[in-house]
Amino acid sequence: MAEKRDYYEVLGVSKDASAEELKKAFRKQAKQYHPDLNPGDKTAEAKFKEVNEAYEVLSDPAKRQRYDQFGHAGVDPSYAGGAGGAGYTGGFGGFGGFGGFDVGDIFDFFGGFGGGGRTRNPNAPIRGNDINVTIGLDFMEAAKGCKKKITIQRLEQCDTCGGTGAKKGSSPETCPECGGTGQVKVTQRTPIGAIQTSRTCTKCGGKGKIIKDPCPDCRGMGRVRHSRTLEVSVPAGIDDGQAFLLRGQGDQGVNGGPAGDVNIIVNLRPDNIFERDGFDVWCDIPITFTQAVLGDEITVPTIDGKVKYTVPEGTQTGTVFRLRNKGIPYVNGRGRGDQYVKVSIEVPRNLTGKQKEALKKFDELSTERNYEKRKSFFDKLKDAMKGD
Repeated sequence: MAEKRDYYEVLGVSKDASAEELKKAFRKQAKQYHPDLNPGDKTAEAKFKEVNEAYEVLSDPAKRQRYDQFGHAGVDPSYAGGAGGAGYTGGFGGFGGFGGFDVGDIFDFFGGFGGGGRTRNPNAPIRGNDINVTIGLDFMEAAKGCKKKITIQRLEQCDTCGGTGAKKGSSPETCPECGGTGQVKVTQRTPIGAIQTSRTCTKCGGKGKIIKDPCPDCRGMGRVRHSRTLEVSVPAGIDDGQAFLLRGQGDQGVNGGPAGDVNIIVNLRPDNIFERDGFDVWCDIPITFTQAVLGDEITVPTIDGKVKYTVPEGTQTGTVFRLRNKGIPYVNGRGRGDQYVKVSIEVPRNLTGKQKEALKKFDELSTERNYEKRKSFFDKLKDAMKGD
């Protein structure tokens, strides 16, 4: 008999490995050498048994203690009655589990012995795929909502074959391999005995039907791609990067499944006048020096049209005024944002001689009381210079 390798070496762990580390190492090794993944490989089969034997011992605290103390003699009855014969029982700890590792875990881990596992019914209804479309909108189109036409390519039922996939005048035939069930039974010998599992029939792909003479238009798929133009209602208030749905307008489903949706993603083009901040709107308006000094009624553009606003006397450049409820409507809700108007004082250019003389006289008549910010600045400057 060949000498057995150290169990810790078999699993590739240290002698102080935790139970979780042992379990992780076992899963990795068992997957690597599993017979289903290495059909006909005797070396892999031997490794698989060796890995299971090592884990069966090391995962049991009592057996692990005897193994650490006496080695293989402590757990293998073939080694001179190790510890009263309470030794290795076949590599799997009986049908109760892999030495504390639930057999169910092995089935879940490998997807079932024989590769069958839990298979999805290929004939079950399957929802159609969604279609993504990007549309460009002007600022006002997004703010107030609009109608748009989009063109999409979507899968629809083939009119020629009625969705069967078979050539007109023919029909799908029952699969001779599975008898129309879509599943075949497979019996496989494993370290814990013979296990019978169900696998998806490879001949029909699990559908239970075979199309020998496929439809020339859909090539047996039952669906063909068509170009469709749809009119969509863009909701008022939608913003850049946001999306809205056309439900049930995507690809047709399979086996009676529902159609997918069309996801319409908005790409908002910048505006020359307005700038958006959430549901608020901002705009900059230049005013003259005289308007800022004396105050005046100005015209302000909004998304609802032009409105009048009175700029108070002594308005400074950069002042922001707020127009309540003149912003963007809330999407699918009540209310709307505000509009903010930022004014900037435009310094006049290209003055005539008379205009310059008038400004000089105005400046001579001005006092510090007329320029509070200027006076405050120089007062602070004087205080700063006193310490120098």
